[in-house]
Amino acid sequence: MTTLQRTERTSAIAPALELLFAHDLPFRLTAYDGSAAGPPDAPVRLHLATERGLAYLLTAPGDLGMARAYVQGDLVLDGVHPGDPYDALRLFMSRLTFRRPSPAEAVRVVRALGLGQLLPPPPPPQEALPRWRRIVEGARHSPARDAEAIQHHYDVSNRFYELVLGPSMTYTCACYPTAGASLEEAQAHKYDLVARKLGLRPGMRLLDVGCGWGGMVRHAVTHYGVTALGVTLSREQATWAQRAIRDAGLESVAEVRHADYRDVGETGFDAVSSIGLTEHIGIRNYPAYFGRLRDRLVPGGRLLNHSITRPHNRPTSTGAFIDRYVFPDGELTGSGRIITEMQDVGLEVRHEENLREHYALTCRAWARNLAEHWDECVAEAGEATARVWGLYLAGCALGFEINDIQLHQVLAVKPHPDGSADVPLRPDWGV
Repeated sequence: MTTLQRTERTSAIAPALELLFAHDLPFRLTAYDGSAAGPPDAPVRLHLATERGLAYLLTAPGDLGMARAYVQGDLVLDGVHPGDPYDALRLFMSRLTFRRPSPAEAVRVVRALGLGQLLPPPPPPQEALPRWRRIVEGARHSPARDAEAIQHHYDVSNRFYELVLGPSMTYTCACYPTAGASLEEAQAHKYDLVARKLGLRPGMRLLDVGCGWGGMVRHAVTHYGVTALGVTLSREQATWAQRAIRDAGLESVAEVRHADYRDVGETGFDAVSSIGLTEHIGIRNYPAYFGRLRDRLVPGGRLLNHSITRPHNRPTSTGAFIDRYVFPDGELTGSGRIITEMQDVGLEVRHEENLREHYALTCRAWARNLAEHWDECVAEAGEATARVWGLYLAGCALGFEINDIQLHQVLAVKPHPDGSADVPLRPDWGV
């Protein structure tokens, strides 16, 4: 069965598609039938290249339909590098508002375009099932389902991540000591900031949950003389990290396991770092999560939670593109909710700070890496996946810039029974 069943067309495609937008188009839209709409001198030119792309736009009006068509190559940004569509996306986010046509309007558009029957094309293979459909397949944030969600995003290809993330292989917000610092300098500075907040000293034991490729583990054992255990649900990450530990000769003091944080049975850690994991565990699971991390600590031990947050604590939808293409089952809330949950399990919060501008800089640096190594990234992961990453990194950079999302580090301590906390009178770290 074909996606589009044709009847006689009475309208051009590009002008008809203006119905999908709430205001005048801020870009020039052209279509494969030769039609055009929007300002001829617009700074961004968008070309609808195929009938499949038209079907995506009409059957999923809004950002999901546009993302599907763009990922598949059916919607093309003329003159824009797909690895870094930042400028185009900035225009869209500031001036583009979608509207969902009424059923009657949709019928008129379909008829005007000569589409007697319109069926939604299959989504791109990079798209995960929507959240509401995945619920029936397993309890959200069960170990099995969390593992599947993590694998969707993190097991793309270690080589792909090497190209995008750079030598540090660190996929979390960097902390720039100066605006002109390199990405590698900023990632090292971030790890050092975490280590200093945790008060790491030789002989201590560190647990790093959601350890990624083991960057924090290696930094802590190399520069602070601790013994460290990292855990990650991504098999690809664990394999890479284990090799890096062996290559550095750190097997006696560093370990990375392919495991769920819930599987860590050891206790007596002096410090716990959670860098970029809270986004994946589910807000309802915060009490159990922070309680489990608290139980891994000795009295006086510190926990540093580093995670993407909202600028408020109200329930907010993740958005179809992020949920389906980037972080399936991911959930964000404000720093207030995170602090409350940490306090309610008996942890004493001692410090918090917002690093959102640093994450905007980090995403821009990753996007430059993607664009610079575009051909190799496409060869490694496929063009559709690379396009997803271009959209994702540009969108996230803008989100941090406009304060739609933030990045908070929250430092807490497990008090001694007498209430003492083993922390300095004044912090000895700086941004």
